[in-house]
Amino acid sequence: MITLYPAIDLQGGQAVRLRQGDFDQSTAFSDDPVDQARRFADDGALSLHVVDLDGARAGEPVHAALVASIAAAFPGTVHLGGGLRSRPAIETALATGVNRVVLGTAVIDDHDLLAWAIDRLGDGLVVALDARQGKVATHGWTQVSDRDAVEVATGLVSMGVRRLAYTDINRDGTLGGPNLAAMRRLAEAAPPLRLIASGGISSLDDLRRLRDLGIANLDGVIVGRALYEGRFTIGEALRVLDDGG
Repeated sequence: MITLYPAIDLQGGQAVRLRQGDFDQSTAFSDDPVDQARRFADDGALSLHVVDLDGARAGEPVHAALVASIAAAFPGTVHLGGGLRSRPAIETALATGVNRVVLGTAVIDDHDLLAWAIDRLGDGLVVALDARQGKVATHGWTQVSDRDAVEVATGLVSMGVRRLAYTDINRDGTLGGPNLAAMRRLAEAAPPLRLIASGGISSLDDLRRLRDLGIANLDGVIVGRALYEGRFTIGEALRVLDDGG
């Protein structure tokens, strides 16, 4: 079964969605992210993907207290990313009570920190690989490198990373459909990785297309705007991802 991760992206204390990673193109969907987490749980979600967008921009956690409240309110698995670029920041994330920590810029650039994080977090580590046109973006998606995302992913595997969340930034928040070709490339190049797809999900058909790729190591899918706009429900998504819809 592919796990559904409803997204709660935090900006200014609200749950928002960005368009193509642009902080100036944000839409607020809830002024009470804790209540939003409860509603996702009530609708059947067993997992949650939380991003501290303000932290990603600042380079350090900003909404730790709010995240702790979300983690306490949500009974399932909670992922947290955004601004976690040092050992103290990662320890702060763990102190909020989340189940898994999502690291991006820091561990892609700093292999010593990555080695420490693998040892410290174990199965609680997820590396976020975010890309524009196949090239890795860092620092809250504000900087794009010349490094190929697939090559970076295979390097992460060699370091011991086993969970990776891949976001196609050009599709994120656009409802333009997922990048199926990129997911297949990643899956084939780095089969040990448990992959989480993110970006562009607009419909149940998009979820079916991801499911029907038949990628054995596709572990989950992050969905944001489509849920907030009511394009489908948590229950409908779960039935599709469970191969029953």
